[in-house]
Amino acid sequence: MATVLLLRHGRTTANASGELAGRRPVDLDETGRRQAERAGERLRALPLAAVVSSPLKRCRNTVEIALPQADVAEDDGLIECGYGDWEGQQLKELSKDPLWPVVQQHPSAVTFPNGEAMSEMSARAIATIRRWDAKITKEHGPEALWLACSHGDVIKAIIADALGLHLDQFQRIAVDPASISVIRYTPTRPFVVRVNEGGDLATLVPPKSATTDSDAAVGGGAASGAV
Repeated sequence: MATVLLLRHGRTTANASGELAGRRPVDLDETGRRQAERAGERLRALPLAAVVSSPLKRCRNTVEIALPQADVAEDDGLIECGYGDWEGQQLKELSKDPLWPVVQQHPSAVTFPNGEAMSEMSARAIATIRRWDAKITKEHGPEALWLACSHGDVIKAIIADALGLHLDQFQRIAVDPASISVIRYTPTRPFVVRVNEGGDLATLVPPKSATTDSDAAVGGGAASGAV
């Protein structure tokens, strides 16, 4: 089977301001554009058989900056989780919501108010990746590489599945803006080749709250370092 490179979009204006963007048409900020450019420097060296993207603006713009010559297919299966009434709100305010600890500890039980269940997001994202991987393998062979650009929680759910983890453990995974994670699917099992690779080392410096706060950033966050 083929190998998929999972690219998260670059940092957005919502990431920078601490908002949960959801499916709103937020754009990359200047840092996010630089991140996309650096991702492109690595990706353009690869013989990518296909490029698939979430239809949201921040993913499309990331791909257009990183791979300006690419023929990009959009797939709604890679769209951000539908956070419903949570969209557009500050994460620091959402952390006071009674649903927040459930999102952190038992995400498989969460359905966002007027939004999507996290289990539904996970299922449709995994099905989308496996469908494209099978298609690309059939058309280009098992050595093919292809790229999927999506969102933090979506990519975390795909990685968790490949690692054999229950969705309730996916908050243990970090996926920074413009990072690349790599999964090679085989008839027997997936191999997780890379996770959260390629970001600036400044993102490894823990934020000031890291010593007291064990919560994961819903939506994936902005990481700790500006690159």
